[in-house]
Amino acid sequence: MSEELDLAAVLDLLSDEYARDILAETSVEPMSANTLSERCDASLPTVYRRIERLQNFDLIEEQTRIDPGGSHHKVYAAKLSNFSLDLEDGDFGAEIERRRTELAIDEEEDVADRFTEMWEGL
Repeated sequence: MSEELDLAAVLDLLSDEYARDILAETSVEPMSANTLSERCDASLPTVYRRIERLQNFDLIEEQTRIDPGGSHHKVYAAKLSNFSLDLEDGDFGAEIERRRTELAIDEEEDVADRFTEMWEGL
């Protein structure tokens, strides 16, 4: 394994239907917990528990999204891009590949642009 993963814990998490649904939905676009609750047909506490477990393995990322009106809320984006399991000479090995979410880049640019607009408006 490339990162000293607890293979049993990762497999347990990925075997969970809600965790997989959350990863699938957030791989398309970042979503709030409320939206995930609706799309995954899961209670909000269930969604938050799965998000916490996914964050423990760095498989999902929490970001703060700022709306045009200035309000903000948390959204989640999948970082998992590939999971592979190998068996060689009687030993299992696993590898997790993660992607950098584009939300972090877009959010930084939006905040900077909004600050500039606010400053110019003073």
